[in-house]
Amino acid sequence: MPAPLLLVQRMGPAAQRAVDLLVAAAAAVLCWFAAISTPATKLPEPTWLALLAGVAVGAPLVVRRRWPIVTAVVVAVAAAALLATGVIPDYASPAPVAVAGVTAYTVGLLSEGDRGARGVLIAMGFLVVGAAFSGASPGFGGIAFAVLVCGSSWAVGWTLRERRRHAEVTAAESTARAVAEERLRIAREMHDAVGHSLSLIAVKSSVAVHVARQRPEEVVDALDVIAAESRGALTELRRTVGALRTEPGYGPPPRLGDLERLAERAESAGVSVQLDVRSGEDLPDSVAAAAYRIVQESLTNVVRHAAPAACRVDVESTGAQLRIEVTDDGARRHSPAPGGGTGIAGMRERVAAYGGTFSAGPRPGGGFAVVATLPYGSTS
Repeated sequence: MPAPLLLVQRMGPAAQRAVDLLVAAAAAVLCWFAAISTPATKLPEPTWLALLAGVAVGAPLVVRRRWPIVTAVVVAVAAAALLATGVIPDYASPAPVAVAGVTAYTVGLLSEGDRGARGVLIAMGFLVVGAAFSGASPGFGGIAFAVLVCGSSWAVGWTLRERRRHAEVTAAESTARAVAEERLRIAREMHDAVGHSLSLIAVKSSVAVHVARQRPEEVVDALDVIAAESRGALTELRRTVGALRTEPGYGPPPRLGDLERLAERAESAGVSVQLDVRSGEDLPDSVAAAAYRIVQESLTNVVRHAAPAACRVDVESTGAQLRIEVTDDGARRHSPAPGGGTGIAGMRERVAAYGGTFSAGPRPGGGFAVVATLPYGSTS
């Protein structure tokens, strides 16, 4: 999610400049009024001096966003001069210190690193000197007030800046995590969609090479399987790419009815498949597609590592979950066919996404078994 913005930060540059002009004008008027309303104590106070006081404190605020630290120091020097000369004593009006607090807040909000804190400390030093010479007393109350206003204003700005920075970091991490998850999903889909056909192509290519001289008639059958699997891989690739696009015209996701085609393709590679599917009509498309991919990868592993073998595929829906079991009686080869990868890990991740259970391993009597459950409906 995007990091939250302050109201002023949501405005455009022109609106922000208008706000800065209003703030500068308000500060100038406030200090001018404080100057003309206060009897002169140390210096004679003509009208032009009151105007100068307002301009000196208010004008720098126009550029407070561009040069926040410089603005804070300049305003602090002007405010300290007004306090020390008695044009606006600290006991008469808090206006100069309040304006300095605005600049300290801006520094905390916009300045990164330690430079902002050092700039505010310098500004506070000028204010402390000005407050110390303001009025007849040493001005300890004015000193405390100046330190409190500037320090707390800077702290508020710094806190808001850190909150926004933390929100930006969190948003960036969430985006990176979402991208990584999407890349993993795409990789899993591509592996499941094309890996099955490529495994069959690899097996049949090896067969064709071995029998080319002794039994050349079998080469034609192997090439027919390779051609069919190549077309099937292209279809699966188009379907997977279509699922990642928004344009219409691509096929629907695989369903349990497509398992017969998987069984036929596995049989063409030397695996005898017994398929038993018992599923209701209320099965969600996403669950059906996940089951299809699990069976597809399981049959691919049988072809790759155990063919020729007999394999049984049981898919049963209980109304609350879909159970998939793929077993074979083949002996695993020590040297697997080319193309070994992360199929079991991909199946496990796919099942985990639905909160189901997954197991894969050798059977006690020989062979291999893959068992997965995919919850759906009210109990998922």
